[in-house]
Amino acid sequence: MLGINKKSYERIGDNLMKSPHSLDIHAGWPVGLLTAVSLLFIGSFAHGETPTQASSVAELIAMFDSSSCRECHEQIYEQWEKSHHARPLMGMDDWIFMASYLKRGPLAIRTGEKATKVNFPCFKCHLPQIKHATDEVAAEIADAILKDDKPTVRKLNISCLVCHNEKAVVHGRPERNVVYGNKDIPDHQGYPVKKSPLLKNSLMCGQCHGLGPNLEFETPVQCATLYGSHLHAYIPSGGAQTCQGCHMKNADHYMPPDFNRRDELSARLRESLPMEVQTLAYTFQPVEDKLFPMVVVKTKITSKAGHRIPDG
Repeated sequence: MLGINKKSYERIGDNLMKSPHSLDIHAGWPVGLLTAVSLLFIGSFAHGETPTQASSVAELIAMFDSSSCRECHEQIYEQWEKSHHARPLMGMDDWIFMASYLKRGPLAIRTGEKATKVNFPCFKCHLPQIKHATDEVAAEIADAILKDDKPTVRKLNISCLVCHNEKAVVHGRPERNVVYGNKDIPDHQGYPVKKSPLLKNSLMCGQCHGLGPNLEFETPVQCATLYGSHLHAYIPSGGAQTCQGCHMKNADHYMPPDFNRRDELSARLRESLPMEVQTLAYTFQPVEDKLFPMVVVKTKITSKAGHRIPDG
C-alpha cells in the first residue's frame, strides 16, 4: 500500500530523528516517501522515545500524509475524500468555521502570529495531530484562517493515519511502524497491519464525538456530547448498533451525513426521525351566527437514531 520498502522507511526515520528540519518536503518527494515519514513520526512515541515536533504546516501535513493509501484502497480513499473528516476545519458551504471564533471568541487574536495551541481547543477533535506540532504551526494555521486561505486549510484533515495509527490505541501509545486494522496482516506492504478491536467499537468515534465538556483546557469548551447520549440513552434503551454500524455500513468511509448535501441529509433525517401526523377537523360554533374552523393536529416523532439530534 505504501510503495516503499522497509529499509527505506528505517533510513528515512533515522534521518528524521536526527535532523527533522533538514527534510525538504517541497522538493518533489514521492507520495510513498511522505507516508513513510508519517508512519515513522507517529510511531516514535513508542518505547519512551521523544517525539519529533513539526515546526511548520507543511511538515505537519507531510507527517500525516496518507495519499499513498489510495494506491491499494482507491474506493475507500475516494469515499473518505467526500467525507467531513477530509475537511474538519471547513464548515457548511465551504466556509472556515473557526474564523469567527478567532475574531470574536474568548480566545480571539488580532493577528495570526500571536496564536499558540492554547487558542485552538477545537483542535482536540478537529485536528488532533496538532499535539505533534509547535506553537509556530498554530500561528501559521491561525494566519491562514484569518486570511481565508482555504487551499491551505483544506489540507489539514483527519487522515487515514490519524484513525489507523494515532487514534487506534487508547491504552498506551500506538506501536512504531504499525498500521492498525480489523485483522492482522503481517505481510502487508511496507509495514504490518495489527488488529485493533477499537476500530469496530463506538469508543473509536467517541474519542472525538465525545462525552463533553472538555475541562482540561485553560478556556474549557462544551461541544460534542454525541457519544455520551449514545451511552446514556440509546444503549440503556436497548439499542445495539455501534456508530460504525450506522455510519460505516460495509466499511463505507464516506461516513454520512454530509451536511452540505441537503437532499441526502433530509432523507437520512426522515429515516432516523420518522414522524406520524393525524388531523381532526371540525367547526366550533359558540353562538348561532359564529362559526370557527378548527383542527386538532397530533404528531408523533420516533427517534431511531443512536444518539440525540442535533449533536456533533
